[in-house]
Amino acid sequence: MKSFSIKIADTVIKITPVYSQIFEMCRDYLTDEEPLFEVETNEKDFEREKAMADGEYSLSYLETLAVYRKIVTRLVFSDILLVHGSAIAVDGKAYLFTAPSGTGKSTHTRMWREYFKERAVMVNDDKPLARFKKDGVFIYGTPWNGKHRLGNNICVPLKGVCILERAKENSISRISKKEAYPTLLSQIYRPIENGEAMIKTLQLADKFMELPLYRLGCNISQDAAITAYEGMKDQL
Repeated sequence: MKSFSIKIADTVIKITPVYSQIFEMCRDYLTDEEPLFEVETNEKDFEREKAMADGEYSLSYLETLAVYRKIVTRLVFSDILLVHGSAIAVDGKAYLFTAPSGTGKSTHTRMWREYFKERAVMVNDDKPLARFKKDGVFIYGTPWNGKHRLGNNICVPLKGVCILERAKENSISRISKKEAYPTLLSQIYRPIENGEAMIKTLQLADKFMELPLYRLGCNISQDAAITAYEGMKDQL
């Protein structure tokens, strides 16, 4: 498989893969610009991903995970953080919903799309990147956008981060960094095998939690989307 370059979070990365799946996955992010760094995979990477996987997966799929792991470990030094969550934009402002897998993040942002229609744009449904700039934090789409492949190659200012919890009644409240820290940290990719990158990740995580933070108790309804939006849209 030939090398190719992609541009994500305003950063160009050259990828030299073994299998073609990752090239197909990254088609919307291809570029001819000069890369900042290069990533390639080998048998050791595949074995590592196998050991961490929660099921049986093809080597070509495991390679996509290995490549992203290597990419985001490097990106922290450019003030870019990977956060597991579903990010959606309404009227040009993005909101990120995060929670452990299976809680209903994708279902919740689907309710936003159904309610807001053309006003809503999916940024990324699984592994968006947050980049810290002088004028704020911006959320980016990436090719790693979940099993339903929901996302766009866009950059949107991030206005709020919401921890989603299931509940019978819909409610939203502003929470402190201390309250949010355990859950948010668990949803941020932490390169534990690279000490320097880990330190930088924790520094960025601390800055990330200076954004407006919320806890949303919600059921599976459009009313939940309305509750979330009304609770977050006017906050600075």
